[in-house]
Amino acid sequence: MGKGGSLSESVVKKIVLSYTYVAIWIFLSFTVIVYNKYILDKKMYNWPFPISLTMIHMSFCASLAVLLVRVFKLVEPVSMSRDLYLSSVVPIGALYALSLWLSNSAYIYLSVSFIQMLKALMPVAVYSIGVLFKKESFKSDTMLNMLSISFGVAIAAYGEARFDTWGVILQLGAVAFEATRLVMIQILLTSKGISLNPITSLYYVAPCCLVFLFVPWIFVEYPVLKETSSFHFDYLIFGTNSFCAFALNLAVFLLVGKTSALTMNVAGVVKDWLLIAFSWSVIKDTVTPINLFGYGLAFLGVAYYNHSKLQALKAKEAQKKASQADEEGSRLLEEREGDGLGKRNDSQD
Repeated sequence: MGKGGSLSESVVKKIVLSYTYVAIWIFLSFTVIVYNKYILDKKMYNWPFPISLTMIHMSFCASLAVLLVRVFKLVEPVSMSRDLYLSSVVPIGALYALSLWLSNSAYIYLSVSFIQMLKALMPVAVYSIGVLFKKESFKSDTMLNMLSISFGVAIAAYGEARFDTWGVILQLGAVAFEATRLVMIQILLTSKGISLNPITSLYYVAPCCLVFLFVPWIFVEYPVLKETSSFHFDYLIFGTNSFCAFALNLAVFLLVGKTSALTMNVAGVVKDWLLIAFSWSVIKDTVTPINLFGYGLAFLGVAYYNHSKLQALKAKEAQKKASQADEEGSRLLEEREGDGLGKRNDSQD
């Protein structure tokens, strides 16, 4: 009775913890998106400088990552040579800089709800780039699923009340760069046996990301900021915004580490629907029935893709366990045969 009770208690505790991690990640992801929109939107805080905002985030995150890794030694750094850093981490940093710059820029032109709908194209971009770099095998049924997601997003775009071509180009560019970054992580780091958690990732990537952002900032935003003499750095707004961005990385660390990447995908879908509802009800963005119908189609496509990935992962795990069991069986058989042969020799002696 006690054993059964303790088992059920531990299971309940694990479930409660998992849901807590999911809730924290959804809350922080939600907060960062809405906060960035608030800062950048000309109708709200009216500070339309996405490169500057991204640089503030990167400076803050890099500083805290250095403290956690080097000063407090709470996270172990990864062993990495200078050549490996230049050939693997720097290109990922460049792609990350471009992705963040373009995605933050899109908030100036598009509604939060429509941006979430466009982000549904992420699996399409990751799969297509994966096929291009031979990290994914081309399958006609998967490509058909990708087309259904794209079709759903196209319908959502057609029904968008505040459609802005430049905003859409910026967001699609952000999706393309982020998808390329994810594939490059597999090619340049994972294939070499290097695994970075969100903290070590910030520790290595944020500084070079900052350098890459500095170049366009000098030419695009610095001259405008220089002329805007009325601007005073708001430590409360930018400090809390940057802290939320860093806390989100910690939440990713907890969520993936304590649950799974698939849980994060499912949580991401919940977050997207919550953001669409928030955008419509609180920010008063227009969400049309065509918007919702198109996003619904895309959502079903993404859900099916995640399900297929999970099934493939389960099949791979089962195959791995079966081969391990076969190897264990062969080893035991060899040991028994060896023991039998030894006993036979002893009896002959």
